[in-house]
Amino acid sequence: MPLPAPARDFALLLARIAVGVVFIAHGWQKLDTNGIDATAMFFDQAGVPAATAAAWFAALVELVGGAALILGVAVPIAGLLLLINMIGAFVFVHADAGLFVSNGGYELVLVLGAASLLLAALGSGRFGVDHLLRGRRKNTQPTNA
Repeated sequence: MPLPAPARDFALLLARIAVGVVFIAHGWQKLDTNGIDATAMFFDQAGVPAATAAAWFAALVELVGGAALILGVAVPIAGLLLLINMIGAFVFVHADAGLFVSNGGYELVLVLGAASLLLAALGSGRFGVDHLLRGRRKNTQPTNA
């Protein structure tokens, strides 16, 4: 039996915040903590094509996409971009290392990718900017009289 709509939307909000915080932390790590140059060097060693562009893409998608998830803005688009990012991380960095993150494996990438896909499919729910904008657009559309 599915949850009532308010509880489902609250669950979506909590999931968006949790996943968004993790993505922001990883994006910030690429951009500031490690730096784009070091991230690009790592990507190059991992065989990622266009390593510098990929480093910028990953850092910005994780930062902006994570913030979008938290705010509930363009969640389907952010979710798809984050999923693409996680597919790249899986293919180029983590797939050969097995499941466990302690061995450099893909468990975190798998969970973040699945969460991104789920959020892309479900959207922000009613506790997000997307819902507020959708409601505002409905209220400003002319009615046929």
